[in-house]
Amino acid sequence: MNTSMMTASVTMGQLQKKMDTIANNMANSNTTGFKRREASFSDLLFQQVNNQIVPSMETGRLTPNGLRVGSGAKIGQTALRTEQGSIQQTDRQLDIAIQNPNHFFQIEVRNDNGEREVRYTRDGAFYFSQTPNNPNALNIVTSQGHFLLGQNGPITVPADHSEVQIDENGVISVILRDGTTTVPAGQLEMVRVQRPQILEQLGENLFGLPGNLIEQGYVPADILGVVAPGQASLRQGALEMSNVDMGREMSEMILTQRSYQFNARSISMADQMMGLVNSIR
Repeated sequence: MNTSMMTASVTMGQLQKKMDTIANNMANSNTTGFKRREASFSDLLFQQVNNQIVPSMETGRLTPNGLRVGSGAKIGQTALRTEQGSIQQTDRQLDIAIQNPNHFFQIEVRNDNGEREVRYTRDGAFYFSQTPNNPNALNIVTSQGHFLLGQNGPITVPADHSEVQIDENGVISVILRDGTTTVPAGQLEMVRVQRPQILEQLGENLFGLPGNLIEQGYVPADILGVVAPGQASLRQGALEMSNVDMGREMSEMILTQRSYQFNARSISMADQMMGLVNSIR
């Protein structure tokens, strides 16, 4: 196959992956707490062609000798961008916005084997769920029913409450229905993510540590750290929106489409030249 055709076809496949990343960002532009991803490219292997056999002819040349014939480009990485999203006021007592871009909620989920695992999310829309085997208590859960974790495990509140108050540091207090009694209900345990690029997206707006973390040369303490009491920055009655900028994503989509079109044109031109050569008698 012609070198230009190979280079263009390889690059087109990688451009399609970038389009998939952009499409995912745009599809989640209204997803609470969603963090966009940004694709970056790197060069594939190239071949050095020394086409000048007379060194004296290269006198005064400012560029490196010879030609570098590349093999196209590939996606180097899709980086998770953790910039703070806008805060939208909702006045709902179980909506909690995180105001620090590196902090995450801890969520307890059950895997396919029924084992409990911890996941991480920026989505602060929570709900009440009946506590199993205890009709007098309610758990605070995600929209999928996963438990929100505090310092002592899943957060529970009395079922006969009238109001839940969550301060800036994540301390939860409950006002009972008599209107005068306030009882503590726990402390949210937030985590600080030091290396967000290591986290894996696991669906349902949740992140987790990769299974091959040790093979990559890391331990959990390198990635996550518990936020000390008093260092959290939360806002009750509000939600952090997606950090996707639709104008930016549309611009990236147009540029990617144009690049795809240029590479497709390269294949077409190479095919036409091969046709001309084959038609020579």
